[in-house]
Amino acid sequence: MKKGFAKLIGVLALASAVVGCSTNPVTGKSQLNFISPAQEVALGEKQYGPSQQSQGGAYEVDPALSRYVNSVGQKLAQLSDRPNLPYEFVVLNNDVPNAWALPGGKIAFNRGLLIHLEDEAQLAAVLGHEIVHAAASHSAQQMSQRQLLGVGGQLAAVAATQSRYGGLIQQGIGLGSAAFHASYGRGQELEADAYGMEYMVAAGYDPQGAVELQETFVKLSEGRQSNWLNNLFASHPPSQERVAANRARAKQMPPGVRNQKAFDRAMAQLRKDAPAYKLHQEALAAANKKQMDKALSLTEQAIRKQPKEALFWDTKGKLLLNQKRGEPALKAFTRAIEINPNYFGPYVGRGIVHKNMGDDQRARIDFETSLSMLPTQYATFHLGELELKQGNSRKAYEYYQFAAASGGELGKRAQQRMHQIYPQQPAQQRRR
Repeated sequence: MKKGFAKLIGVLALASAVVGCSTNPVTGKSQLNFISPAQEVALGEKQYGPSQQSQGGAYEVDPALSRYVNSVGQKLAQLSDRPNLPYEFVVLNNDVPNAWALPGGKIAFNRGLLIHLEDEAQLAAVLGHEIVHAAASHSAQQMSQRQLLGVGGQLAAVAATQSRYGGLIQQGIGLGSAAFHASYGRGQELEADAYGMEYMVAAGYDPQGAVELQETFVKLSEGRQSNWLNNLFASHPPSQERVAANRARAKQMPPGVRNQKAFDRAMAQLRKDAPAYKLHQEALAAANKKQMDKALSLTEQAIRKQPKEALFWDTKGKLLLNQKRGEPALKAFTRAIEINPNYFGPYVGRGIVHKNMGDDQRARIDFETSLSMLPTQYATFHLGELELKQGNSRKAYEYYQFAAASGGELGKRAQQRMHQIYPQQPAQQRRR
């Protein structure tokens, strides 16, 4: 026990040794930060793709909208305190009214937030806020303040090296850490509000857009009824304090442009499709209540309104799969992939259909394709099943190991399979 404690102290000392103070590039104040600028950029680059995948993937129905958001973001970024970061801005196919920033300037803007905005000034207010989170190294500060999480990740990394799929496990840890650190403190939110307004005003936008934005968030928070809204406001807590602070600040700033017409042109397709997305939300709500026929009907209505939305076809495939209707589910998933081949979800669903039909080769291709975009419990569990069927016990065990780590009912099944393969779980087998 003393040896174990000594090792723990050693790890803690190692973590503490790399902790240092740096100057916040936005505020000029000293702050705790042991993540270097190069590490920030590398972390953002590594997590940007998987983070997008885990939150709906890129919005593809109207790519021009993403280009428009990126153009506004890049204009603001060049006026920031860290203009040399490799900024990227993407619109995600996600209903939640949210936006987020990873270290190094990797920023995402949900479709569900865009639909609540009225003009380009409000868009600039959101983007300016997120740019400050990146430029001021807020995520790096959060990581530095939670050294124990880093130690936990370090220990998990050591354990993960025992498996040839340790990279998958590590990526899963990284995603969890990224989500954890997306929750900013009150001071950081106020800081992002203040300096974000400076950026938008420097770009010529009306600061009143930032006031209206916070008013919108307060209204959404007051009427929230969904768990996803609770999650949103845990990471971006709105308050009358923020509204008042923005209002007072705006009075000291010059008025600017709103660019209403440009925003309306960019938003035309998304606004036209709003009824289709509403039908899809209703379909998901019906499915959660086990009203599968109603959910399928609503999804098909959404598809008729916007047949180019892969998300709707993916949902149709899942509902048909739930009803054990293999052939039509296969067609739905395939259509989703044809429309958007760059999102992991339909590959997992189609892989399950192929596996159920006994087409193991096509199932394997789909599962592995999905893993190249985002490691998931479903794909790794089913790949474990395919390996076990082929008699590849060691490879099956490694896939099950990842699936088991994700918990839930499928995680329990994976643990059972692991025990069946190696009842005693000998150390030499785990290390191989």
